Amino acid sequence: MKQNEWKALAAECVGTALLLFGGLSAVIYDFGTGSPVADWLPDPVWRRVLTGFLFGSTGCLITLSPLGRISGAHLNPAVTLAFFCRRLMPWRGLLGYVLAQLIGAVVGAWVLTAVWGAMGASQREGVTVPGDNIVAAFAGEVLSTFLLVCTILLFTAHDRLKPYTPYTIPILFAGLVGLEAPLSGCSANPARSFGPALVTGIWTDHWLYWLAPFTGTGLALLLFASPILNWLRNDVAKLYHFAHDETGFLRGQARV
Repeated sequence: MKQNEWKALAAECVGTALLLFGGLSAVIYDFGTGSPVADWLPDPVWRRVLTGFLFGSTGCLITLSPLGRISGAHLNPAVTLAFFCRRLMPWRGLLGYVLAQLIGAVVGAWVLTAVWGAMGASQREGVTVPGDNIVAAFAGEVLSTFLLVCTILLFTAHDRLKPYTPYTIPILFAGLVGLEAPLSGCSANPARSFGPALVTGIWTDHWLYWLAPFTGTGLALLLFASPILNWLRNDVAKLYHFAHDETGFLRGQARV
């Protein structure tokens, strides 16, 4: 790999670590034992909305940051797969990004344990497990990822919408976490679920957090390949900083 490609992988790894640490810190602070947020916002639905907004805001800030400028800030294997299937990344980019995301997720989750201690443990470091109905959990993860990938593909393919792509994520996750989290934890991101699972050793129905997001991604890709939306074209595998590309990963090259 070229030096700039390694730089992109490193940025993606660090960005995913920050997403896990920052986003799951919001989960722990809002819902952990002794949380002060529970006193002034006792309704768990509104606390989930707040938590989703903060999680999404973490992703938004990373996307806008120099890290997002370098890597494109996928921060999610499902997003990387979507860009790959839209012919915007080579095979080595797909594999490299997913590995970087998984490593970053483990690092971010591990740092959580050191920073939050007992409060983090009370939320099992933000690990995702299905609720009482695994079918509903699977459907919830499929729908959440479908909406996430559709939003990203729609905004990044439209010249007027492109600049607003990062700002959709906090709003989207506020709604998704508020409504869907009781079903599955509202991951919509295999790396986000993998990190806490590895750190805590809690692998309950972990397969769901890979199969369901990739199913949601596949459905989104089918929609964008349909006659309704096939006129939309994505020209770069990034969520922001569209004119900047130091790597060989992110701009419609032949798969190698």
